[in-house]
Formats: sequence, C-alpha cells, structure tokens
Amino acid sequence: MEIYVKRFIQLLFKENEKQNLVSRKAGPEEIEQHVQDSLQLLEWVPLVDLDVIDIGTGAGFPGLILAMACPQSRFTLIESDLKKSGFLQMVIEELGLENVRVIRERAEVLGQDRQYRNSFDVCTNRAVAAMNVVLEYGIPLVKLGGRVFLWKGRNVQQEIMEAEGALEKLGGKIETVYLYKLRQERDRAIVAVEKVGRTPDQYPRRVGAPTKSPL
Repeated sequence: MEIYVKRFIQLLFKENEKQNLVSRKAGPEEIEQHVQDSLQLLEWVPLVDLDVIDIGTGAGFPGLILAMACPQSRFTLIESDLKKSGFLQMVIEELGLENVRVIRERAEVLGQDRQYRNSFDVCTNRAVAAMNVVLEYGIPLVKLGGRVFLWKGRNVQQEIMEAEGALEKLGGKIETVYLYKLRQERDRAIVAVEKVGRTPDQYPRRVGAPTKSPL
C-alpha cells in the first residue's frame, strides 16, 4: 500500500504541472492528508468482497486510494472530466491495479442505466456537492440494503437536516455519522446512509437537475 501511495503522489505532482488536478499550492503533506482522509472510512467499515462505486473521483480521492487499500473489493470510479479520468486510468495502468476501472460519465446518466442502477454494495463520495444533491446521484446506484458514505465537514448536521426530503424521496435513511479529526484540521465526518426502500424511477433526474433544484 505504501509503495502504491508513494508512486501515486509522484504521478499526481508530475501531472499537476500540466493540469489542475489539485491546487498548485498543495505540497506533499497536504496530499498525504487527502490520502489519510480517504482511508478514514476503513477505521469503521471493512470493504471486503464488495462492489464499490465512487462518484466524482477527481484526482483519486477517496475511490482510487480505497482501491489500493482494498484489493479484495471491486471499484468503479466515476469521473466525467476527460483529463482527470485520463489521469486515473494512467495511474491504474502504472500501478497494475486489477480491481478498479474508470468510467467517464455523469452519475445522473449511470443512475438511469440498468447496467449500473441498483448494482453496487457501496457508494462513496468526497466533497463533490451538498448532501441532498449527492444522495440523488448515489442512492439509485446501490442495492437495497447498500450504503452510501459521504465525507463531510463541520456543517454536517445542517446538511443532514437539509437532506431529509431527499432521503424520504430516494429511499434512504441515515445509519450513523462517524466523527473524527484529521491532524490539525477542523472537525470531519463520514455520513453512512442505508438504502432502505426502492428509489422511484424518475431519480436521478436529467444531468444538472439535482444541482439546480436539489430535492
């Protein structure tokens, strides 16, 4: 795992000189913090022999990092940006990771595709959008009884309150909220949402609708 992460960070900095995968001001310590934040889920939830989908993987957090750490599970990374998805694919090939694939598409499209809808045990998402938006992306993709894990900051309780309507409409229920601190960073949380009911066919709505008009 350490060898994978070290090589990943080298590739990330090299590619970041060409395109903004992460902030140009980010140093090794900050990237290492992103890595540790991604791995935090494993403190409470073992990802063993599961089908996991990560929405908006970006430069690799948390989906690619979790794939390195959990070789017994199968990971699908969703990233609609051409350059970022290309970077992810390059890293996968460079590291020889056989348990992970990249799909360049929007989550709203995959959520209406029978090949992916109701197909995953776990969905992960870190810092892509507000909870009531991301739930519309993630819940349709997981099986009944599956879980969506959302990385959040200090406003987690406010986001949970604002997501009550989305949870009810999509068939989700807050299972638990894992609270933690990351070095000197402000309070962090991972929200676990269980899919307890069938998601109506109209969700997710067309591309862009969840962001423009959150549930």
